Amino acid sequence: MRSHRIVDVAEQAGLSPATVDRVLNDRPGASPRAVRAVEQALIELDRQAGALRLGARSLVLDVVMQAPNRFSGEVRDALESQLTGLRPAAVRARFHLRESGTVEDVVDTLAGIGRRGSTSHGVLLKVPDHPRVAAAIDDLAERGIPAVTLITDVSGCARIAYAGPDHESAGRTAAHLIRRWSGRETGAVLVTLSRSSFVGERTRVEAFVDQLARDAPGLSPRRVSDADGLDTATADVVTAELGPGDDLVGVYSVGGANRAILAALRAKGVTPSVFVGHDLDADNVELLRTGEIDLVLHHDLREDARSAIRAVLQHHRLAPGAPTSLASGVQVITRHNIPARMVRSGP
Repeated sequence: MRSHRIVDVAEQAGLSPATVDRVLNDRPGASPRAVRAVEQALIELDRQAGALRLGARSLVLDVVMQAPNRFSGEVRDALESQLTGLRPAAVRARFHLRESGTVEDVVDTLAGIGRRGSTSHGVLLKVPDHPRVAAAIDDLAERGIPAVTLITDVSGCARIAYAGPDHESAGRTAAHLIRRWSGRETGAVLVTLSRSSFVGERTRVEAFVDQLARDAPGLSPRRVSDADGLDTATADVVTAELGPGDDLVGVYSVGGANRAILAALRAKGVTPSVFVGHDLDADNVELLRTGEIDLVLHHDLREDARSAIRAVLQHHRLAPGAPTSLASGVQVITRHNIPARMVRSGP
């Protein structure tokens, strides 16, 4: 028997208690979409049960992300790791995750959260940088729902804080590593983005290109983009960019899908001197350990999650201080210094 109250399941699913009651008791009148929403809500409530037992006030955060599943799963784990033990509030999260989509999809999701009003106490977002998205965030602010941008920012909006990596530092570090690791002063560097509309990725690339121009003007970036970091689409754009046996100095994978990039390189007979990626997801940990990629620029997602949640608590005056944007530092990881807690993700 389920231990969650119908009102909690309804709040988590964004449905009415009557609809949840119909689903849980297998009564007619509930749509397949409502059934899926209730099932997902129960899974999330089970996962976050530790957080729900604490605190006098209950807050619900909506997490809206456009990212490949391999990355959004890491962010979900990081956020849920920070929920247990928060005081003086119990905080739980509702997840709205998609691997790809349009600006309209994001705007519709944010509008739906806004229409539910008091059921949301804050929104954490990893979404494209677009004026319509910024306007949707402004609308949430007018409704009293604070937004924190997570991992990547949105320009010109009323978000209360940004929590994520220092993208400029990451891009400049990648340029330094590729130049020094390869030992080359001339040649091409493949730079892959998941989507040019993500301001974080744009910032990384702009800093990378600027630093290369300063330190090694003979190294020229070749950019491919807008494959959403998904394997098949990324392989296609990389394959289209490369010729057989191209002489690549290195690869700077800003947007992920590194297995697909490596497969496309092998198919073209291209062997770069150095491969730099981002984020210690399960794929990258394994690729590091097997020597298929050389370096990963890593930032602690748990630190980002902690900063984002704290900003919402500060907005509601449940934590001291005012919401502040905090950029997390970037670490250079090789197969020799993978953090111990990440080893479980390897083979």
